[in-house]
Amino acid sequence: MSDPVPTPPAADLALLLCDLQNDFIHPRGAYGRAGQAAAAIAALPGRLAPLAARVRAAGGWIVSTHFTLVPGRGGVPFISPHLARLRPFLAAGDFAPGSWGHALVDELAPADLAVEKVAFSAFYMSRLEWVLQRAGIRRLLVAGIVTNGGVASTVRDAQVRDFAVTLLEDGCAAFDAATHRTAVEALRPVARVTTIAEVSL
Repeated sequence: MSDPVPTPPAADLALLLCDLQNDFIHPRGAYGRAGQAAAAIAALPGRLAPLAARVRAAGGWIVSTHFTLVPGRGGVPFISPHLARLRPFLAAGDFAPGSWGHALVDELAPADLAVEKVAFSAFYMSRLEWVLQRAGIRRLLVAGIVTNGGVASTVRDAQVRDFAVTLLEDGCAAFDAATHRTAVEALRPVARVTTIAEVSL
């Protein structure tokens, strides 16, 4: 009788990358073309890449969420009124499923699991909870953008679903430092907060 295959130490853990997509981050993406880039956001892929390699080597999962503008007739995307007011530059083809702009940035690709999302929280009307459960994932290291939007909403929704959530303080960013700091402080009651260098797998 052969010995059982040992379980990888991080088999129940995922690095959850929130919306680190070309349309948000790459200079040729939707936000870059509109002059909406932020240095703190642009720095995230390079900062997170070594951690992603650690998670993969330990047998953990890389899970990416992808903000999505669902195309309607003629390719015109469904955009909520509040987003249309905030980001009037969004147009047909931006964040479209299967497009280059919709994809995870090259520095962090490929993800083991990828989930489309249509609102702030990656759990809202998506299959994220289902795929995490199927994969046996119970621990989440959350990173990505923006700290006060998709990251905060996803962290809170993960916590009420009984996932063990760790927020990577320097693995997230917002469009300004003050907003980022305020969002991180507001999440301390619902998640463990640590840095990329200090995280344990």
